[in-house]
Amino acid sequence: MRIAVTGAAGGLGGRVVQLLAARHDVDVVAVTRRRLPAEALPSQVEIAVADYADPPALRAVLKGVATLVFVSSDGPDARMLLHHRNVIAAAKDQRVGHVAALSSLDADTASPFCYAVVNGLTEDLLRSSGVPYSFARASLYIEFFQHWLTEARTAGLLRLPAADGRISLVARDDVARALAALALSEPTWRHHDITGPESADMTGIASAVAKTWGAPVAYEDIPPDTYHAETAATGLDPWWVYAFASMFASVREQRWDRVCNDYTRLTGRPPRTLCDTLATQVRETERTNLSTRQ
Repeated sequence: MRIAVTGAAGGLGGRVVQLLAARHDVDVVAVTRRRLPAEALPSQVEIAVADYADPPALRAVLKGVATLVFVSSDGPDARMLLHHRNVIAAAKDQRVGHVAALSSLDADTASPFCYAVVNGLTEDLLRSSGVPYSFARASLYIEFFQHWLTEARTAGLLRLPAADGRISLVARDDVARALAALALSEPTWRHHDITGPESADMTGIASAVAKTWGAPVAYEDIPPDTYHAETAATGLDPWWVYAFASMFASVREQRWDRVCNDYTRLTGRPPRTLCDTLATQVRETERTNLSTRQ
């Protein structure tokens, strides 16, 4: 079976490529926006260059592909949706037999979160294309959220505009395993919610950080306007200031407060907890520091 994976240079897409390349019955095509060094991926993986904005290149790399693992583009929402439209059109043109697409737990055009709107529209595009599909609707990644957790560890305070919103944070590796499992199966023609094993509010997340990292961390809810002003003052690109603020607006609406066992049904294993993932990162950091000193 020939399986292509978009976003193969990224953390999620690269992990999906590794998981699929470990199988002897799969020919993997790693689709990237730029040429990667040969050693960046397993030697048996074919690397194909195609930008999301280049429809002819997308059609070329999808020729003869049985299944596409469609990892989302990024950046401003209008550009991202155009990229997704291009990928879906190329998959339809090349008669791809199954698209296992990354989406989000909040995939709703009524959401205040810009990327939830994009994911909702992308799902609609894929459904209307006639291409067989399966959606992995992932919760927010632990690794993505770690930016704020690392700051909280240093400051002793997790300051976010999340109110009492709850999130079932999920390990990125679990999302990759779910996508790989979907790619190796027949199209399900539905979505699968990929979440962590528990949902927690920011106070609970701060407590987990304090427990795992051995540093006192408390949660302080701040007004959305304060978050927006303070984040903008750091010099962050205005788009990302808006994107993060809109994400927390969706958190306040409890759009990420869902726990589902779809991941276990797909992979046969339980999802990793926040504490387990943070503890693993601590051990990896300690091993890296030790090897550096030797």
